[in-house]
Amino acid sequence: MRNQANTTPGSNRKASRETVATRIAKRAAVRGGKAAELPSDVAPVHVVLADSQAIFRVGIGKILAAEPGIVVQGQAENMSELLAILSADPADVLIFEAALSPTPAEAISEILKRYSNLYVVLLLNTVPVETETVEFVRRGVQGMVTRSLAPELLIKCLRKVVEGEHWIGRNAVSWVLKAFRAQAAQLRSADPRQRLSERELRIIAGVTRGLRNKDIAGEIGTSEQVIKNYLRKIYEKLGINDRLELALYTVHKRLLEAFPQGQEGESRASAMSAGQEAAEEQRSADPDISRFAAP
Repeated sequence: MRNQANTTPGSNRKASRETVATRIAKRAAVRGGKAAELPSDVAPVHVVLADSQAIFRVGIGKILAAEPGIVVQGQAENMSELLAILSADPADVLIFEAALSPTPAEAISEILKRYSNLYVVLLLNTVPVETETVEFVRRGVQGMVTRSLAPELLIKCLRKVVEGEHWIGRNAVSWVLKAFRAQAAQLRSADPRQRLSERELRIIAGVTRGLRNKDIAGEIGTSEQVIKNYLRKIYEKLGINDRLELALYTVHKRLLEAFPQGQEGESRASAMSAGQEAAEEQRSADPDISRFAAP
């Protein structure tokens, strides 16, 4: 018993010294952004900060750079600079100011098409409403914060996001769950055609015939962007992800059986064509992603 009493305090002090030493090593390692000096068991988080306000961007950048295990890989004040940074060296986390693009949800989708392993934390001037929150989460946003968030909470947000968690607030969680419950209820309805408008069925018919968005837009008399918006809504209504799934779903569920433009045999023959187009879209990112930049 005496030997145990003598050795246990020493062991505790040794463990304590090792813990302190590890913390000091971590803090020293990130000075100057030198991630290579981190201990082998610590994976640095590489962050890109995209924000149009220089003072805020530089200030947050300095705070993050001083944090153990976080490396600020680059800072951008517009979409062009952001794409250049990501193309040179893909990061782990992107802090993206929503105001950087007039259509932030679309911009995020395009960025994630190119960099699917990127975690996106959306920076907002105000707390988003329900519809915006659900749309951002559907587009792949992992976290949403406002400029008023304390720096220590922003750091906590980054770490949680990298671990695969969402940082969106309690109200946002409720909104997202409600949206997905509503979507699940729609999917359980007897006839999926009841959830689709005539125009949506016409667009589906074009997809199953192997037409591109531009060709479908020409047939219907609208713009290519409108067709993209319709397709996104169709995907959400049917619980699918891309053109190939839509073509196969259409054949399996006989969506176009009673629709004048939907010849089922033609749909079957064109499903592969739609699948090839979907694969092509996945392989090639949109080269004109800068169109999502704010003027």
